[in-house]
Amino acid sequence: MKKIVTILGARPQFVKAAVLSRIIKKHNNIEEIIVHTGQHFDSNMSAIFFDEMMIPKPKYNLEINNMSHGAMTGLMLLEIEKVLIEEVPDAVVVYGDTNSTIAGALAAKKMHIKVVHIEAGLRSFNMKMPEEINRIATDRISDLLSCPTETALDNLKKEGYDNLQILVEKHGDIMKDAVSYYGQFSKEKSSIIIDEKLQKNHFVLATIHRQENTDDEKKLRSIFLGLEEIHKTHTVILPMHPRTKAVLNKLSIHPKIHIIEPVGYYDMLELLKNCSMVITDSGGLQKEAFFNKKQSIIARDETEWVELVENGFAKIVGSDTEDMINTFKKYLSSNQDFSMQLYGDLVGEKIYQSIYKLIQ
Repeated sequence: MKKIVTILGARPQFVKAAVLSRIIKKHNNIEEIIVHTGQHFDSNMSAIFFDEMMIPKPKYNLEINNMSHGAMTGLMLLEIEKVLIEEVPDAVVVYGDTNSTIAGALAAKKMHIKVVHIEAGLRSFNMKMPEEINRIATDRISDLLSCPTETALDNLKKEGYDNLQILVEKHGDIMKDAVSYYGQFSKEKSSIIIDEKLQKNHFVLATIHRQENTDDEKKLRSIFLGLEEIHKTHTVILPMHPRTKAVLNKLSIHPKIHIIEPVGYYDMLELLKNCSMVITDSGGLQKEAFFNKKQSIIARDETEWVELVENGFAKIVGSDTEDMINTFKKYLSSNQDFSMQLYGDLVGEKIYQSIYKLIQ
């Protein structure tokens, strides 16, 4: 039987990987070994998380976190190499743009093991973002690039990938499969709407965590000023990222909005289903909002998901307080049609078939 090793480091990657893991198990002709680097470790990455989400537990947990980018990536490279020597897989599968992603790809490529990059071809064109460096480097050393969108495919064509011996395919966005699957269970698994006393379609879901915002006091103050203004008429609920919490405390900023602790995936799905719109600097949440028929206000200066902006499902406001407030008011009266198919369908099955062909 053929074997693949899947490298994961962040909670969203586990949710996406669960889609592919279920399909691999159904076909029963590839053995999958899961490695958790430990990059994003929190209480939600406990045994309960894996049991409730029906996610296969990792065979290896490297417990590598709380380091600088260089130290973290270097140690991951070392430890993943040991796993690959032990397991001798036919391919290594990596997701997205984290340090775990590039470390897994590098370890495999240096050992002449095929690399599959899921969510390939995304570009923010901002080289100050660690994620941009990770995704560009991972794409270049992969053997199979699974693109979520036509834009991602076009990015790779412009970079000359037609001239490289790399298989480039557009499969769609695997997160769409995840949202559809877990969305069936979220209402029975989560009580967050009742617990937080939220009124359906009368609250805004916000998340702010990117370094470009947390490391810039002016930007951070402007963003939270906008959230506070919106909160005067519509409850703004914000699951607080540890990085954001630490910076706000350091700056003695105490936002007058509804702040809660980080939430699990089922809670996040229920917040998405029941909110009126989303304000975020997260790339993944922009898409999940779309899958749940919600518009997004993007608190960044760019987005990898340009098709959301081009088709009116999202607007980039950066840290501009007035733009955020005006866009919020505009979206309140919006009647956006969400029937457009931007991210494909049955994505996990398509990715599986391509991986199976690659390793034969």
